[in-house]
Order: sequence, then C-alpha cells, then structure tokens
Amino acid sequence: MDSYFKKEITYPFKGINLTFDVANELFSTFAIDHGTDMLLRHIVLKNPKTILDLGCGYGPIGITLAKTNPNSQITMVDTDLLAIKYANNNIRKNNVSNAKALGSVGVENLENEKFDLVVSNIPAKIGDKAIIEELILKPYKLLNENGEYWIVIVNALNRLIPIIKQRHNLKFEFVRKRSGHFLYKIKKNN
Repeated sequence: MDSYFKKEITYPFKGINLTFDVANELFSTFAIDHGTDMLLRHIVLKNPKTILDLGCGYGPIGITLAKTNPNSQITMVDTDLLAIKYANNNIRKNNVSNAKALGSVGVENLENEKFDLVVSNIPAKIGDKAIIEELILKPYKLLNENGEYWIVIVNALNRLIPIIKQRHNLKFEFVRKRSGHFLYKIKKNN
C-alpha cells in the first residue's frame, strides 16, 4: 500500500461484498457514508446504459452500480486526484470492467457526453453557488431525455431545493430521509 492508505472497508450489498481501500484525506474513511448507503439502497434503476457518478471519492457509488449493472457504462469523476487514484484502484480491486474514474472539476471534462443516470452525494462545503451551478444545473444538462439525476444532500443543504425549484423550474421528487440526509430524484423531460 502507499503512504496515503488508511484501511479497507467492506460493504455488503445485495448478496455481494465490495471492498474499498481508503486514504486518510478522503471523505468517509471509517465506513460507507449514510447518504451514500441510502442512495444505493433506494435508487430505482431503469436499465441505464450510461451512468455518471459525480464527486465519486474512492468510488463506493459508481463501483457498486457498475458491479450490480454489468450492462451499464459508468463514468466516475472527482476534483481530488487522490480520490481518482483510489477509485481506479478500487475498480480493479472489485474486478469491475465497466467503470472508469477521471479527474474533473464538476463536469467540465464531460461537456460532450450524455448520460441516462447521474448520481451524486453532494458535498456540503463548497458553497451554495457552486452546488447549484456545478453540481445540479450543469450535470442536469448532461442527461438524456427521460434521464434521472439522483442526489443525496445533508439537512443543511435542503434549504436550497425550493430555491432551485423556483429559479430553474426543476422537478425534484423527494424519495427518502435518513440519518440527516435527504434523497431526491430529478427527471429530465424535454
């Protein structure tokens, strides 16, 4: 292991055990985050061919979706190059062949791509404007018609949902609340 390595996390999901190496400096290094777990356990998939995991960290969402949806192609992005390194290592560690992890600030390196599904556990500490523009509106534009964007947000960010709904006419569907997190689905209708 490298000098950043902290530990290995095991995540049981639908009869399989996924394992993730985590680094000291990355998000949620003690266990899979409650919001991430809620998203994975409650998302309803409609056979997406292309999936984007935005802010993938060390890869728990994208790798779990790739492992359980072998006919989908998963693109995982994060701004943190250490996260990308660990996500790619975890892709190999879990024998996943239908996922790749790339460095990107938001979706800037994906502007010519389209996705059937976008998923994100929205980071709380990047500021309201960045959340709205870079993590909600721009990824939403990358959805194919009838595509879905599933997001997890912490309680403190829930105040942004009515603002985004009103200003940008997005249809957020509340899915679930658990352990200080909210899960929403936004469907793209052209």
